[in-house]
Amino acid sequence: MTSGPSAQVRTIGVSIPVPDPHAAELTAWRSEFGDPLAHAIPPHITLLPPFELDLADLPAARDHLEATAATGEPFDVHLRGTATFRPVSPVVFVQLARGISECELLQAAIRTGPLTAEINFPFHPHVTVAHDVDEAALDRAELVLRDWEATFTVKGFSLYEHGADGVWRPREDFTFQQ
Repeated sequence: MTSGPSAQVRTIGVSIPVPDPHAAELTAWRSEFGDPLAHAIPPHITLLPPFELDLADLPAARDHLEATAATGEPFDVHLRGTATFRPVSPVVFVQLARGISECELLQAAIRTGPLTAEINFPFHPHVTVAHDVDEAALDRAELVLRDWEATFTVKGFSLYEHGADGVWRPREDFTFQQ
């Protein structure tokens, strides 16, 4: 990544979007638990966490994502039940019961080349449902959604950009070609 006063840097991320109707339901629950980011972060499985990228490097990153998608194959994800990263991080999430290894392989392929990045925590695919809320709200999220489940087919992943308003928006979708 290039740096300096003239660099135009954007914060990007790469994720598997959770499709509707599941996304709308999870957003409503996240809002219900008092999470202030409920409407700023669409429900997703993170493959590349927030990453600062110089705009000049965006074409290479895009080409890398396109090449990665070209080798991917659709797979099923089964979301079921809740867990937490507490006490390390104030997060409650819906777990993946199926699709874990496919997500692990996909994120390892994405986090190479122009998107090589160190991560602070080991990769653990999940869908956040409560973050940075009080302990009672975290407890409630973990309890209320403990039996929640959904299944969907992953046909690709999306590049997101973090807006100046704090909202993560999809910039481009990359579809598996196989």
